[in-house]
Amino acid sequence: MLSDSEPPTMDRRSQVRRAALASVVGTAIEWYDFFLYGTAAAIVFPQVFFPESSEYAGTLSSFATYAVGFAARPVGAAIFGHWGDRIGRKATLIVTLVLMGVSSALIGVLPGTASIGVAAPILLVLLRILQGIAVGGEWSGSVLLSMEWGDQRRRGLMASWPQTGVPIGLILGTGMMSLLATSGGDTFVEWGWRVPFLASVVLVAVGLWVRLRVMETPLFAEVLRSRQVARRPVVEVVRKHPKEVVLSALVRASEQLPFYIFTTFALTYVVKEVGLSRSFVLAAVTCAAVVELAAIPAFGHLSDRIGRRKVYAAGAVLLAVIAFPYFILLNTAITAVVLVTIILAQVQHSMEYGPQAALIAESFPTGLRYGGAGLGYQLSSVIAGGPAPLIATWLLHDYGWQAIAIFMMIGAVVGFTATLLLPDRSKIDISDHAAYGAAPGPVP
Repeated sequence: MLSDSEPPTMDRRSQVRRAALASVVGTAIEWYDFFLYGTAAAIVFPQVFFPESSEYAGTLSSFATYAVGFAARPVGAAIFGHWGDRIGRKATLIVTLVLMGVSSALIGVLPGTASIGVAAPILLVLLRILQGIAVGGEWSGSVLLSMEWGDQRRRGLMASWPQTGVPIGLILGTGMMSLLATSGGDTFVEWGWRVPFLASVVLVAVGLWVRLRVMETPLFAEVLRSRQVARRPVVEVVRKHPKEVVLSALVRASEQLPFYIFTTFALTYVVKEVGLSRSFVLAAVTCAAVVELAAIPAFGHLSDRIGRRKVYAAGAVLLAVIAFPYFILLNTAITAVVLVTIILAQVQHSMEYGPQAALIAESFPTGLRYGGAGLGYQLSSVIAGGPAPLIATWLLHDYGWQAIAIFMMIGAVVGFTATLLLPDRSKIDISDHAAYGAAPGPVP
């Protein structure tokens, strides 16, 4: 039965489609901006913002500013998690989208160190922090917008749609950088890299138009109607569900850590160590993202059939299996082999990223879900994703690629263990009458 706050059946179907579209479009724009920075940090920022450093020091400095954005993401999760569980998913997501767009556009007009000196890298870091805060508040809201509107028996699939925003953002960001790097010549370093950042203003306008047409999710609307809104939701979720928050962060060690090695560090590694062209590796990463567009919802759907934990744990095991072969195959310097290797690495990522959104979001009740899922998801950014390219650069310099493979295997073990400890709620009813911590009822 529909509650008073829910639209009629036909309108609901329309809202489900709109919610899924709004989640995908908005998330794609957020990640477009975020990946632009990662790509630029690997191939152009060392020259523009750290020109007097050695090649190694410049790369480290550039990736350090990259990591700062990840450190800011839990802050964004806490800030927007509070409001997402207080005033709703829709309004909060509009703010995160605008914040990301403005931050990225300002990076596009930021003068380099040659023009304003040390102020350039300082301002770059500040803008990167704002990007991190925006992404920190975006993920859980976009996932909940789609998942809480959709069929509760297909939460894995519905929650996976916003996850496709990552490969879409990667395709747009890396693809545009690839096009400009290939055709721009010297002008790419001088000003060409700025064009994709400035283009985010147009994309944000599109995203806002889509999101403004979506109603609040019926699950959270019921929380508002019944006056069950928590006064301090982030504090409450940490107090009542600390295990779920910590495990949600740790399960991502086998997904987020290798992902940023596969997509960001690999840009530097394949060019400088393997000897292939910058345009080739950018195109290869873009091709891998295209494959993920299909793979992510496929694994999300599979998790609805056989359970989140089984699919996710299998992905962690696969990471441990491919860690050494990944670098061995890259080191062949055979373009076809390197291309296939980069693509298959993203399939491994999809095995975990597809069911991951529902796995984490289902761990928290509706009134605390925005903050709880966001905190758990984004805390991993500090311990796994953000430092990964920086640590990989250091390991390669001091110990060789074998150390990076071991680093990835450690992430696989951590993620696998945490997955076994996190309850699989893929078959339960996640509406508020389901007793979290007790035995919830079946999905109606």
